Amino acid sequence: MSEISAEQVAHLANLARIALTEEEIGHLTTELGQIMHAVEKVSEVATPDVVPTSHPIPLHNPLRADVPSDVLTVEQVLSGAPEHDGTRFVVSAILGEEQ
Repeated sequence: MSEISAEQVAHLANLARIALTEEEIGHLTTELGQIMHAVEKVSEVATPDVVPTSHPIPLHNPLRADVPSDVLTVEQVLSGAPEHDGTRFVVSAILGEEQ
């Protein structure tokens, strides 16, 4: 099993410009060691005949095809609006913005 030392953690923190206390370095040394151990376990299981996957089940696109179809006219769209100026929706100003 690969071990990570406190010196390596301190070096990585320095490269990342992260200030760590000795207590934090000790804590991260333990955590990173556990992470490295878990990665090694996965590497033991992964064999050349196992195909890498990004998802455990196949994905499919549930969306319809993007096919042009009939569109509404401006008048049809604005007919359902509570307020409009003939070409656009009219909405009240928000956040105190005045135009």
